[in-house]
Amino acid sequence: MSDAQGGTKKNRSKKEINKDESIPLKYTPRPSATSPSSSSASNIQDNVNQQISTWIKNNITKKQCCPFKKDASNKEVCCCEYSELDSIGKASKPEDFKKHTCNEDKHVHEVSTDAFGEINFGGFWKKSSKYVRVFTDTRPKVLYELLTKQWKLPPPNLVISVTGGANNFYLKSHLTKAFHRGLIKVAQTTGAWIITGGTHSGVMMHVGQAVRDCALNNTTKRKIVAIGVAPWGVIHNKDKLINEEGCFPAHYVIDKQGQGDLVCLDDNHSHLLLVDDGTSDKKAYGAEIPLRTELEQYISDRTLGTKATTIKTLVVCVVLDGGEGTLKTIYSSIEKGTPCVILQGSGRIADVIAHASGFPISRITTTLIKELTKKFFGEEYKNIKDDQIEAWKNMIHKIVEKPDLLTIFRARKDDQGVLDVAILDALLKAFKTTTSQEDMSWKKHLELAITWNRVDSAETKIFTEEKIWKSSELHRFMYLALVCNKPDFVSLLLENGVCLEDFLDDNTLCELYKNLPNCLFLYKLFKKVKFTTSSRRKALDMKGLDQARKNISLKDVSIEVRHLLGKFTKHIYPSSKDGEHTMWIEDRPYRDDESKRDAARDLFLWAVVQNNKELSKIAWDQCGDCMSAALAASKILKKMAKESIDADEPQEMLELANYFEDRAIGVFSECYKNNEERAQKLLVRISHLWGETTCLRLALEANDKNFVAELGVQDRLTQIWCGDLSVNNPVWRVLICMVFFPLTYTKFLAFRCDEVLQREIEQKEWIKMTGEEETKITLNNNSDCSKQNVEPLGCLSRLKGLYSAPQVKFYGNIVSYFAFLFLFAYVLMIDFQSTPSIKELVLYIWLFTLVSEEIRQLFYDPDHFGFCEKAKVYIQELWNILDVISIVLFCVGLGLRMTKELFYPGKIILCIDFVVFCLRLMAIFTINRTLGPKIIIVKKMMMDMFFFMFLLSIWVVAYGVAKQGILIHNDDRLDWIIRGAVYEPYLIIFGSFPENIDKTRFDINSCSMDGTDPMKPKCPVLNENQMTVFPEWLTIIMLCIYLLCANILLINLLIAIFNYSFEEVHDNTDRIWKFQRYQLIKEYYSRPPPPPPFIIFSHLYLFIKTVLWKAQKLQTEFKVSIPKEEEDVLLSWEALMRDTFVLSERQAKSQSMEGHIQDSSQKVTTLTERLEKLEEQSNKALESMEDIKKSQGDSAKETVRVATLSEQQKMEEKTQIQALLNRMAELEEQVTNALQRRMDTLEGQVTKALQRIEDSLKSLGAPAKESQPQSTVE
Repeated sequence: MSDAQGGTKKNRSKKEINKDESIPLKYTPRPSATSPSSSSASNIQDNVNQQISTWIKNNITKKQCCPFKKDASNKEVCCCEYSELDSIGKASKPEDFKKHTCNEDKHVHEVSTDAFGEINFGGFWKKSSKYVRVFTDTRPKVLYELLTKQWKLPPPNLVISVTGGANNFYLKSHLTKAFHRGLIKVAQTTGAWIITGGTHSGVMMHVGQAVRDCALNNTTKRKIVAIGVAPWGVIHNKDKLINEEGCFPAHYVIDKQGQGDLVCLDDNHSHLLLVDDGTSDKKAYGAEIPLRTELEQYISDRTLGTKATTIKTLVVCVVLDGGEGTLKTIYSSIEKGTPCVILQGSGRIADVIAHASGFPISRITTTLIKELTKKFFGEEYKNIKDDQIEAWKNMIHKIVEKPDLLTIFRARKDDQGVLDVAILDALLKAFKTTTSQEDMSWKKHLELAITWNRVDSAETKIFTEEKIWKSSELHRFMYLALVCNKPDFVSLLLENGVCLEDFLDDNTLCELYKNLPNCLFLYKLFKKVKFTTSSRRKALDMKGLDQARKNISLKDVSIEVRHLLGKFTKHIYPSSKDGEHTMWIEDRPYRDDESKRDAARDLFLWAVVQNNKELSKIAWDQCGDCMSAALAASKILKKMAKESIDADEPQEMLELANYFEDRAIGVFSECYKNNEERAQKLLVRISHLWGETTCLRLALEANDKNFVAELGVQDRLTQIWCGDLSVNNPVWRVLICMVFFPLTYTKFLAFRCDEVLQREIEQKEWIKMTGEEETKITLNNNSDCSKQNVEPLGCLSRLKGLYSAPQVKFYGNIVSYFAFLFLFAYVLMIDFQSTPSIKELVLYIWLFTLVSEEIRQLFYDPDHFGFCEKAKVYIQELWNILDVISIVLFCVGLGLRMTKELFYPGKIILCIDFVVFCLRLMAIFTINRTLGPKIIIVKKMMMDMFFFMFLLSIWVVAYGVAKQGILIHNDDRLDWIIRGAVYEPYLIIFGSFPENIDKTRFDINSCSMDGTDPMKPKCPVLNENQMTVFPEWLTIIMLCIYLLCANILLINLLIAIFNYSFEEVHDNTDRIWKFQRYQLIKEYYSRPPPPPPFIIFSHLYLFIKTVLWKAQKLQTEFKVSIPKEEEDVLLSWEALMRDTFVLSERQAKSQSMEGHIQDSSQKVTTLTERLEKLEEQSNKALESMEDIKKSQGDSAKETVRVATLSEQQKMEEKTQIQALLNRMAELEEQVTNALQRRMDTLEGQVTKALQRIEDSLKSLGAPAKESQPQSTVE
């Protein structure tokens, strides 16, 4: 017996049984997600296929006859004298077989399966499916591991076993739509596996078509898993699938014309299990049923994928059409407690059971079953025997006796999408019967609804208005919804009473981080806890993964979050009392109001670090400090995007970061419109929830240019720039007062305090004039300054306010810098003696004060970065780099000029240093609104110039070396080589053409014959007549080509690059300038008031104050701490503005033209559906009347009913039907009239909209069309 796929579990050898019980499945590790740069994608896929092949050959076997021998025709036969291909199981031997039979223990042994891999069905769509040939006694555990671990299928939350008619199966159009939509919807929402027979016929083909339609229409949603379990023996063209090493791919063609009694595989199933029992042709039908049943039972015994639930995977059987085999399947499923959903109207046994279930069990007789069978089976009824009818009646009795497991779905034309509801209701109905307590029932129901992600079921069946839920009752389900990533349920639970403060304690929060999905943040936590390798996939695949999750603590989370936010922040979690997640605070202990964690903040942060957009949106709506939360999220996401190694993840993170930046902009804009002072206070308020930082600092660190460019932010920066001075002072007045400071005692220069006092006086006068107390309350509420005790400034305070303003410091430093450059130039050009003069010594002292200021900036560390980190931040600024270069060059030049030998080189270095100091002068233009953006454009063009020069140098060197080699023979003078190969070709670009390449212009006196004259270049190669011998035609052609490429091509390319850079940057220059303006303002805010060289006195004072006296640093206007009570009021007002912004955004969206059209379309669709429903009900009523009339005329069929009904009951029934018809006619007329009115209204709205569009086009100068198309609403 060759390839005998026969045998049962009873015939399995003891050796295999012992192997199954003692030896675990052989494990092949998953391929690494990252590969060397030299490996291609095809090589990676080949490695994956090779590993799957190895696993399948090690774990999935078939039975094969042995030994083989050759007959007279040299053909392989087994001991039973059948050929290897014809050798089959004992059950399928022919009746006339008289030879000795195979002894399975002696002649049959197990070998690896020879049919597995990936099927390519060809065609336009190039569909493919994974497949494997398995034996009937293959353990379901092996198949489940193949599906989940090797084929990478996610474990199912539900199994939908579809069974029914396999041949000559017809389904009405509305039933087809209902089946397709309902099946796909429940599979998508619950993450279910659909298991069918896998062939291209009957109900299996309908399932495949549903999967195909879903793949075409919903490319972004999760893929549908459709597993086909088909008998190997009936597969047409199965020889195409056989290959001992696996087929990757196997080319398979669906040939329905030539399949005969066999069947083809369906090309829309994602995975195929081909069950072989050793039989072929029609005898193989049904061979897959035992293995399919065992697989479904094995899956149902496993718990759902998440660790947060103990519910086992549920299985539901969906039945369409079918015959006796389908009935046995239904009966077996009901007996095992598996709920069944029968689609009424699909035909045959499904309709028999559906109609029989409407009768009492006592009336389900053999006669009734016979009549229903005759009605729904048609011509097949003649082949059904009476004993079969009796057996069917008994099984239907057992099925109908358990209504909790039987659901009849009656689809109509208006119910095309509710099959999914029927399937889920059937599961829940069956699940409730297994639960004795009512309280436990709703909990399990909610747990299933969360697992299946069916928020509609929870809303209609659980969260009704009949009960008020306690927060503690829903905590477990809130945790389950978060871990399972069900944002709709998180929102639903929050709406129905879950209190985040009660739910999210330290232990729960820590558990949430331990159950993070695989993401970058989890990998970073693993590195903190255990791993040190740089391979992310290797870390995630290590055996210590679960242990590493258990070791995660809030301490690790706080460290990593601080890394993402920046070292300028504090740790977000204070010390814990239980000591489990003990935290430390570096600088100072937390205040009492700081030590309390915010649950909404913690939930939002947990969602953000895993890049979960939907959950983070919901959590952000719960945050009190919403603007800081949005900006912190933007900073974290951009940092993670920079550190991510995945291909698509960074883009998703940046999109979410931009979304939260837009949220912050929207909230701040709403705040600024309502109250400018409060909004600006929110910018610089210290947020204790986000690491003791401010909104402004978070936006700057996150590079949120759009936020910083907002009007309110710029107004705040302008206030800081002006200091105590009014922002309305003209620049010329400030400059005059800097020289003639007594003018500050007059009203020549306005101070901010004076404006506040004037505003208070105006408010008091207004209150006296109106006499209304409400006005006073309103004014006080709208002005925070009215609550402050503002006093007029004294003489010293005015002087201090003038010279301490960053604006005045800046102007003073500009004057000082110009004076320094003037003195520097004077010394270099006029007074540079061997012995330093007085002016030169003053220059050195001046430079020393500049150096001391740079040292102060380097050590100025208000954020406690540490020297190394502060030095990194310092050197990242371009102007600081220029400062360092200029100082270093000055020191080198000064050292050289002090020596007699290197005096002149020292002066040269100082002259070069003067250029660097002049370039540093450009920094003063960054504050100017006109010139500041131009500096940004210059920086961008300098980068473009660098790459252009690299390209240009290729042409210059190529032409220069070729020209030099052709003209000059063996010139070993390096300076003249560089002149000829680089310098001269470079000058050619600017019009300086060489004379030695043209014989007519060659002058022998301009060169040196042997190259001994250092002032002249070496002459070209000459002949006896002292004439050049180089090919003139070649040198001139080379020059023309060089000029064409360099002067025309490359120069125009540079112009095009500059033009592109200018247009690209110019559109954003204002935004970029506003962002970079902060750095200059911050620098001069912290700078001492005196300009160099007088700044040295301030440096001495600061040194004594901070080092010797150890005085505390004063609070700055970039970071303001406000009292707890005022902060609570401010945050409440911010939350109110957030709600106002969200509401206005929704209203704007709903009021848009698209929203109007969408709403109108939805209303028309609803009215149309109601009209169709009324028509269906009318038709049903008419059919009922016809049935009544027919039943009255056919006394033979309705003898029992005629005997029991009286004449009065008949009249009442007719009267009710007639009343129903009249009511239906009235409703139909009403709906028709309403629909017509709505259509007329829509037509008028569309006409008006088109007219408005036409008017707008005319106003813009666009020509109007002569004829407008008439719009009709159908």
